[in-house]
Amino acid sequence: MKQELLQQLHSVKTMSIVGMCKNAGKTTMLNWMLSNMDDRVLGLTSIGRDGESTDVVTGTEKPGIFVQEGTLIATAKDMLRLGDVTKEILMTTGIPTPLGEVVIMRARSAGHVQLAGPSITTQLQEVSRAFFELGAEQSIIDGALGRKSLGARTVAEGVVLCTGASYHMSMEKVVADTAYIYRLMNIPKAETIPAVGESLEVDFKANGEAFIGGALTDTMVLPLLKSGVLRKGRLVVRDPSKILLTPDTLDKLEVREVKLQTEQAARTLCVTVNPFSAYGWHFDKDVFMAKMKEAIDAPVINVREEMV
Repeated sequence: MKQELLQQLHSVKTMSIVGMCKNAGKTTMLNWMLSNMDDRVLGLTSIGRDGESTDVVTGTEKPGIFVQEGTLIATAKDMLRLGDVTKEILMTTGIPTPLGEVVIMRARSAGHVQLAGPSITTQLQEVSRAFFELGAEQSIIDGALGRKSLGARTVAEGVVLCTGASYHMSMEKVVADTAYIYRLMNIPKAETIPAVGESLEVDFKANGEAFIGGALTDTMVLPLLKSGVLRKGRLVVRDPSKILLTPDTLDKLEVREVKLQTEQAARTLCVTVNPFSAYGWHFDKDVFMAKMKEAIDAPVINVREEMV
């Protein structure tokens, strides 16, 4: 499993780690990646703050972020004093955050860092470009809670999706909701983009396809499914975060042979699961793994056992 997973992770230049919830095992997975990516020079940043020893929301202990010597790190100035690596400041970015301007440094020793990076897609692109100009071979973005839009190709080619018992007490709900997000993240990229037209209904009637610049919702789609307008064609959105359809509506589009495609798309490299919740309950690890593997056709890893 380790070699298969590393092969998956090595196959992209940019990746993001996205959590379905807090305490899903995202930092555990990140630390495993940082210590197992051979001798590659890695660039690391975060959307939001990460690396603190105690979760500010749940009050539970968290693993720190441990980087190897040579790692490039983009973080806010106020975070520099909280790490214990020897730092070489390489450049300032001009990107503001509540914790100061984002700077890029090189770790001159192995140790712990705290991250607080950009929060806007264009800024994340700037940081990744800077990493590669400074010699990085791969850029990793530690995604903040709920930022599923990091799956967009504009930011990352690949996504590591982390989920676990902390998401909900019901194992069935955790599996179903994770499978739904996985499904959205892996909607294929469109080879051609339809022209922006008058409306979804008018464009689809005329061309059998439509481009939706904003959100695609049940309110837009269900009446057109009911009337028979949406049948045998394709709908293209900017990226998976714009698809706000329920699983049932997705199924109905599939039955009507309406293909969903995205202008910007990424692929899920793997899904990690944490059977233990920060709130006191846990799942049977074998049953949880079996159900998740049945629902998802990507490698599934138990971070409590395989990443430690």
